[in-house]
Amino acid sequence: MSIPRIPRKEAERPASRPGVLGTIDIPGELRAIAAARAYVRGLPGVAGRPDVDQVELLVSELVANSMQYSDSGSRPCGMVRLVVRGDSHVLRVEVSDEGSAGTIPAVPAQVDPLSESGRGLWLVRELSSSWGWHERAAGGRVVWFEMAEDPG
Repeated sequence: MSIPRIPRKEAERPASRPGVLGTIDIPGELRAIAAARAYVRGLPGVAGRPDVDQVELLVSELVANSMQYSDSGSRPCGMVRLVVRGDSHVLRVEVSDEGSAGTIPAVPAQVDPLSESGRGLWLVRELSSSWGWHERAAGGRVVWFEMAEDPG
């Protein structure tokens, strides 16, 4: 008798672990978003990708969410960690923050295309190969996305 496979939600999907391309800790301030984008764009293994603009956009969205919704952005000296991993098949970006008791990452059911906010995780879902999040055992939260290499 075989055990039926139960589909997993995006946030519960097992994570791949390609090699680390770079790690940076940035202050939990909105002005640090530009530094996060520039850091990722300049990493070997990212700079030459055809989807580098999308990667940079998604980094901006996740870091902005950390600043806006986690304790990292609401307390003095809050920090956000950005880890970029990659190999010849996938690029993975992880944004770790201090989490928040009041919010969890969720894609809105309805997205207003003219709105200036509220589309971040929707963009992450639509433009990445996969994405998800998990709480860290030591406290805080990690939100991640992956961009698969186009074999063609």
